[in-house]
Amino acid sequence: MTIRLIQLEVAHRRRVAQLENADRAVALRGVNTLRELAMAALDQRISLREAVLARRSDEVFDISPASSEVRMLVPIDHPDSAHLHLSGTGLTHLGSAASRDEMHRFAAADRAAAGDRAAAEGGSATAERAAVEGRAQTDSMRIFLQGLKGGKPAPGAVGVQPEWFYKGDGSNLTAPGNALRRPAFALDGGEEPEIAGIYLIDAGGNPWRLGFCLANEFSDHIMERDNYLWLAHSKIREAALGPELLTGELPANVRGTSRIVRDGKVIWEKEFLTGESNMSHSIANLEHHHFKYSLFRRPGDVHVHFFGCATLSYADGIEPLDGDIFDIRADAFLLPLQNRLTPSAEPGVAVRPL
Repeated sequence: MTIRLIQLEVAHRRRVAQLENADRAVALRGVNTLRELAMAALDQRISLREAVLARRSDEVFDISPASSEVRMLVPIDHPDSAHLHLSGTGLTHLGSAASRDEMHRFAAADRAAAGDRAAAEGGSATAERAAVEGRAQTDSMRIFLQGLKGGKPAPGAVGVQPEWFYKGDGSNLTAPGNALRRPAFALDGGEEPEIAGIYLIDAGGNPWRLGFCLANEFSDHIMERDNYLWLAHSKIREAALGPELLTGELPANVRGTSRIVRDGKVIWEKEFLTGESNMSHSIANLEHHHFKYSLFRRPGDVHVHFFGCATLSYADGIEPLDGDIFDIRADAFLLPLQNRLTPSAEPGVAVRPL
């Protein structure tokens, strides 16, 4: 049985509740955060579902859009944000591979043209090889095809490793309804609608999956397009999580819709597909290649791991503007994720000798 959990603030007090429908949630007794609930389940050696059912109370919250009683929080956090890790895997969906491949072909075409010119002018064999390689399959498509071939190994086996990226710590998490801040140095602030897995590391260093949530991974696609080696720079920024944690297994086929709303009007809308049926890797394989590093198995730490997206407004030539609202919904979740794009007022950085 699937259980849906939310974290919220009621009368300036943190609460955890079980979501019953899009408008109603039942408060849980004895815990103030989802992490506390999960740690209690581990201590008692019971499932998260059992821990929830044992703590249901008679207190009910109205969480409908018209209610001013509650404020939705991210579904997971940590009292020390440095112990919450944001990371992800890309090129796990056909749509993302096609978009990334097209980005890289722009750069490859430039390299090929340069090589052609050098060869025509009597250049070296190295220049001729560069021209050929510039027209070859991009690294993005190669890694996606490797995933198609070896990303879903038999149970107990290890498949090919995916692309992996780091996105920051818990200070980069944005709650539903809050602003997504575009850094002052960013070239773009683009949405990435996807699913994220939520994990807690137990006292013995073992990772436990608490569930899944809707997410907007939020990246700089112009920076990434200009040079793929800037991918790391394009990723270290905020990400938004939907309010709802879905326990149990993620449905194999998840269908969603991503929208951009500007001045009250939808300027772009597209369906996205995710879940293992629409991915080149199994979730178990993505989890293995993240948690194989002992650094990511530190007791007490929380991990939010993004599984990749299939649909981008950037691929359709859309440039999100400050004030636009990202609206992401999926059939596996009762609640949507909405955030407004906002410029950041971060001060400049100065490094001084000490």
